[in-house]
Amino acid sequence: MSARQAGRPEWARSAVYIGGRWREAAGGRTTEVENPATEAPVGTAANAGAEDADAAVSAAAAAFPSWSAMPPRERLAVLGRVHTALERRRDLLVETTVAEIGAPLRVAREAHIDTGLDVLRAYLDAAADLVWEERVGNSLVLREGIGVAACVTPWNYPFYQVLAKIGGALVAGAAVVLKPAELTPLSAYLLTDAIDEAGVPPGVFNLVPGPGRVVGEALAGHPDVDAISFTGSTQVGARVAAVAAAGIKRVSLELGGKSASVILPGADLETAVRASVDAAMLNSGQTCTAWTRLLVPRADLDSALRLAAARADALVVGDPARSETDLGPVASAAQRRTVAGFIERAEAAGARIATGGAERPAGLPRGHYVRPTVVTDVAPDAEIVQEEVFGPVLTVQPYDGVEEAVALANGTPYGLAGAVWGPDRDAAVAVARRLRTGQVDVNGGAFNPAAPFGGYGRSGNGRELGRWGIEEFLETKALQL
Repeated sequence: MSARQAGRPEWARSAVYIGGRWREAAGGRTTEVENPATEAPVGTAANAGAEDADAAVSAAAAAFPSWSAMPPRERLAVLGRVHTALERRRDLLVETTVAEIGAPLRVAREAHIDTGLDVLRAYLDAAADLVWEERVGNSLVLREGIGVAACVTPWNYPFYQVLAKIGGALVAGAAVVLKPAELTPLSAYLLTDAIDEAGVPPGVFNLVPGPGRVVGEALAGHPDVDAISFTGSTQVGARVAAVAAAGIKRVSLELGGKSASVILPGADLETAVRASVDAAMLNSGQTCTAWTRLLVPRADLDSALRLAAARADALVVGDPARSETDLGPVASAAQRRTVAGFIERAEAAGARIATGGAERPAGLPRGHYVRPTVVTDVAPDAEIVQEEVFGPVLTVQPYDGVEEAVALANGTPYGLAGAVWGPDRDAAVAVARRLRTGQVDVNGGAFNPAAPFGGYGRSGNGRELGRWGIEEFLETKALQL
């Protein structure tokens, strides 16, 4: 990353945003933000503590009554100004995403920033059609904001994930406390700048960057938090739910995934394999919905492996600031060690590496880079098949018959996403209906920011996006007339 980018003033932060104003975190603590491509500091962020979390919750609780009482059309007007302010920052948001997570320029622009803006716009559109009041017999049924919503977001999509949570919460009339991931807080600061500029009332939105074990724990257990929405690992999600349970809070969890891409007999093998590799490797594999398991008819296994290895080898790994780069680094040295460990253990257990491997990519001595890797000869219960790797790693497994394909696809504890490729849509939809997962792409169906998103099983509960993401933050009241 260039010296100009490393010195951006927008990335040198030390404050929290509470009650509509910036102020130093308790104790004045800050933490460095690393550029994963260079391993050098790229900015700073506040290192908030439990005192800051408590102050933010108090500000949100004070702001909630007037915000929730505001007519929905007026809230939408305020949030429309936020969308406009974010659009003006689009180029800076893209540059920031490249710097703090290492996403290549095209991925940062399309998958991170533009998709995030689309999600916010879809919330505004959905809210315009939401039924806020209705008569049911002699009852008037009302829908109103839940109260204070704590939103805890991960590092892999730092802008999109924030909007997927706070967009629904703010539209619903909830007041928000946001704790972004420690590794990637910079885009959350830019979002907060836009919120401040747009005139969101003080206390309706609050920002407290800091460690999850401190700030996240304080929010999950806070008696004045009414709902908590968390995205992250299944292990941490279980802890969030346990801490929140004492306060009988509403808890929404978007957790891990181990999604399968199922290619049916007669499908366009080349198209399906190429799309599956691209989906597995997107954002260097750091995508909870990544199709990390490719299931193919046994007769097509050799062809599928050749196609998958060729596509993985064609991906350009390198400097995310260069336009030709397809894959940047993973987020941290710890994440690189985790991914390499999965590959090494799989190989030691007898798996065959069709391409890639645990070794650092050639010509990249610095940065947390991982080679795009395709693995086969793995058992259904193998660790690399069952557990989320969160890196650019795809397993390829053969199956005999559609019944086995469905069993393999449903054969992990997760159920977040997936894909089915068939010779026609009806054949693919018939199999997609049988998958125990929250979203299934059929023959390359496009992502829809207005459709519900969430998981089954260990992938969590609750839904984000569109009207479903708003409803997560609504209470329902019946007035008997």
